[in-house]
Amino acid sequence: MAQHSDHPEPIRVNRAPVLTLWAATVAQRLGHPQETALPLGRAVAGSSAQAKARRLGIAEEKPGGKEADLAHDTKRKMVVLLGRQVPVTTGKDGKDYALDHDKPASPASVQSYIARAFGDRLPEVRKAMEDLARSIPPEELNRIGFRLYEHFHPEVPDDVRGWGAKGILHLNRIRSAGD
Repeated sequence: MAQHSDHPEPIRVNRAPVLTLWAATVAQRLGHPQETALPLGRAVAGSSAQAKARRLGIAEEKPGGKEADLAHDTKRKMVVLLGRQVPVTTGKDGKDYALDHDKPASPASVQSYIARAFGDRLPEVRKAMEDLARSIPPEELNRIGFRLYEHFHPEVPDDVRGWGAKGILHLNRIRSAGD
């Protein structure tokens, strides 16, 4: 049975693309252009996934691992986004680019990933996130942004069963997150 057009089908998605899009939205609100914001968003989601994998015991804890090395590399430029330090490089065009395996990350691949994850619902999800981001001063948004994400992310089991699982993303939870 089809749902009424005022209540479209639920958005079934896993958490990683939701966090990627949200972090990219926050990065844009902080003044980064989209081609910088998208890879920054992916880096935040990847860093969060690695931390969760270690917490769940499905990835090894590496004392003083790459993340710690990057954080202590004084020659490396870092952008702090949603509590994560993301290494960046400045291109010949003067723009910052998030690094992926020590090379500038591709914004096109991140855009493609997000488009596949959300399908034709991407415009409405993006709008809800942009509206939320605009409702909060940029520095405050960056400070509390991860807690906001925790308010609206899809619900999946917090243990290994939830790893990579899809849940329902409720747009009304995004819209009310800043209230």
